[in-house]
Amino acid sequence: MAVLHNLGFPRIGDKRELKFALEQFWRKEINAAQLADTVSLVKEQRASHQAALDFMPVGDFSLYDQVLDTSFMLGNIPHKVQKNMAEKSSLEQYFAVARGAQSEQQQCCQINAATLTKWFDTNYHYLVPELHRHDDLQLNAEHLLEQVKAARQQGQEPKPVIIGPLTYLWLCKSSDSTAKLFFVERLLPLYLELFSLLARAGVEWVQIDEPILVTQLDAEWQWAFKYVYQTFSRSKVKLLLTTYFGELKDNLDLACQLPVAGLHIDGIRGADEINLVHEQLDSGKVLSVGIIDGRNIWKSDLLGKLAILEPLYQARGSKLWIAPSCSLLHVPIDLDVEQQIAPEIKDWMAFAVQKLAELKVLKSALIQGRNAVAEQLNANQLSIQQRKNSLLTNDILVAKQMRTITELLQLKRGSYVQREAKQQAALNLPLLPTTTIGSFPQTTAIRQTRLQWKKGEIDQAQYEQLIRAEIKQCIEKQQSLGLDVFVHGEAERNDMVEYFAQQLDGFAFSQFGWVQSYGSRCVKPPILFGDISRPVPMTVAWIKYAQSLTDKPVKGMLTGPITMLNWSFVRDDQPRNETCLQLALAIRDEVLDLEKVGTQIIQIDEAAFREGLPLHPDKQGDYLSLAVNVFRLCSNGVSDSTQIHTHMCYSDFNTIINEIAAMDADVITIETSRSNMQLLDVFEDFQYPNQMGPGVYDIHSPNIPSIEDIQQQIQLASKRIPLTRLWINPDCGLKTRHWQEVLPALTNMVEATKLERHRAKQSAA
Repeated sequence: MAVLHNLGFPRIGDKRELKFALEQFWRKEINAAQLADTVSLVKEQRASHQAALDFMPVGDFSLYDQVLDTSFMLGNIPHKVQKNMAEKSSLEQYFAVARGAQSEQQQCCQINAATLTKWFDTNYHYLVPELHRHDDLQLNAEHLLEQVKAARQQGQEPKPVIIGPLTYLWLCKSSDSTAKLFFVERLLPLYLELFSLLARAGVEWVQIDEPILVTQLDAEWQWAFKYVYQTFSRSKVKLLLTTYFGELKDNLDLACQLPVAGLHIDGIRGADEINLVHEQLDSGKVLSVGIIDGRNIWKSDLLGKLAILEPLYQARGSKLWIAPSCSLLHVPIDLDVEQQIAPEIKDWMAFAVQKLAELKVLKSALIQGRNAVAEQLNANQLSIQQRKNSLLTNDILVAKQMRTITELLQLKRGSYVQREAKQQAALNLPLLPTTTIGSFPQTTAIRQTRLQWKKGEIDQAQYEQLIRAEIKQCIEKQQSLGLDVFVHGEAERNDMVEYFAQQLDGFAFSQFGWVQSYGSRCVKPPILFGDISRPVPMTVAWIKYAQSLTDKPVKGMLTGPITMLNWSFVRDDQPRNETCLQLALAIRDEVLDLEKVGTQIIQIDEAAFREGLPLHPDKQGDYLSLAVNVFRLCSNGVSDSTQIHTHMCYSDFNTIINEIAAMDADVITIETSRSNMQLLDVFEDFQYPNQMGPGVYDIHSPNIPSIEDIQQQIQLASKRIPLTRLWINPDCGLKTRHWQEVLPALTNMVEATKLERHRAKQSAA
């Protein structure tokens, strides 16, 4: 019979219990035992949702990040943590790596958080491991073995989920420039020891994730796969080699030939390869097909899926496994709790629980025949057809506007040199202008105001009055701090994507559709189901009011189309590039309206620019061309004296620096502090033509940077970016921080900037 399994399940809890417990623990409002109680509750919820599985994934649960968990399991813990926190619990050490820790001793012993970056092309962030040539690694599999034991006690067959050694090394950075593959020999004994422990615990199958097999691997890495998995072939557990997020392409033969008991492939993004893998994979091996989309929220066409699976089942029988394409970490938990999505649109969707139910129907149809689940299949087909025929998805006026795209893309602003002169004349900014990325702390008062408004407890006029008061306080604080370019603080915004989506036609919204971004940080992606248009201006009134309070320039703050696309659940019934161009037209209208009311600086955030880059090089060109074009479409209608900014989150920019330059933003701000400005190394060879603001302190950590730390960051940045084109700002928005952290951090940032200006003046003299 076909086997039903899952690669991973959301871990935040049905009602975000884990998020709230973690934050209480970090604030020291609960202790470790109370946190453990919440963890047990969440694990029980997850087990209940997955009760129909033939194999229960274990090891996919994490308190913060699965890559960090792997580092601790392998004993790869930063030296500073081991040295300065030797007397602390493993839990305290774990969170020190994740979030940083203030030293109880001298400043030199302060622990910085590990570098945070995106997990392949998703919006999930992982903590980048760091390896040293002389590290002494040691296995600690206690937590994984505990989860195996718990699953068995609940009557479930556990399938441990671990990150494979080559993907782990691929994700690592080497602090002393040692080649990553040097560490293979260090890891192999640990993995073999782990497999031995799991076998003794009665484990039959281990899911070993190697998603780098969907990237382009050179001969050395391909050889490493052969060597590693030949070594693993003598272990007593069966390995399910798991790939996801794309096609195998040049690695298809390699993946099929490795000496493992089974292979999982992404049957959504790699649909064209299903039959190729089936033909090449030995019939004695398990073929696991990720037949349900683990990254989007639309119902599957179950008859279409059965047309793919039935021939495979006839050929492979019990050697066919079915699963989501990837971990369900990337989708919300349960659609049934949603009460405010329009019923017609809700009927088109499936969250994690519903996706597992779809798999259960597919399994029954394969084993017992379609008639056994005829009612479910008929209901599914009715939903699929109703969506195809719905009038909600198409807008004639949007189609008409789309016909102007080619003409609008031809528009050009003046050269950067011309624009820079006009902008400096208009803005009169000092050397090393100081600013922030956009958001300021979302206080309890702000959240309560928004909630009262949504519940109808206060009317629109009262709401606007309260938000204006928050904006006024934010402007006053920036005035007191001495910043050069202000923001209005975004008190009216719950989320940088959802806020705009709520004011655009074509979007729907969940109440409880939370998805983990990193740690306790959760987002609620909007659901893009139809054509997009902007009925009325979205931000103009707030920015105009903020500007009326100060003579300093106040940035207009917008979210760019690529980020809105990548951070939404996007319709799958038309090409993504068409959807993105619709978003760009809506943002363009807002940019032009901001300029009309006198906004001199407009920031169009493309935080997810790098994130959406396809993993395989042969698809990257089209994406980058689209990303550059839609940004220019948003911004090419303003005058040369209007300064256009953009912001990008943690990314490796080396491979796409030409495209970033082609966006032609006047100023780009990027997150660099966790890498100690190493992300700017590319600028040693590439002369970035415009202005840049590399983040000088990490906003994801509660640590307050010292003046000296920030000076050091400015000096490092100035080695790659000329002072005349350098801006000073934090890494990212300050929404998640508290004022008691923000004010001293920004005070130090401004003071450090003053000192560096003075130093530059002395050097010039």
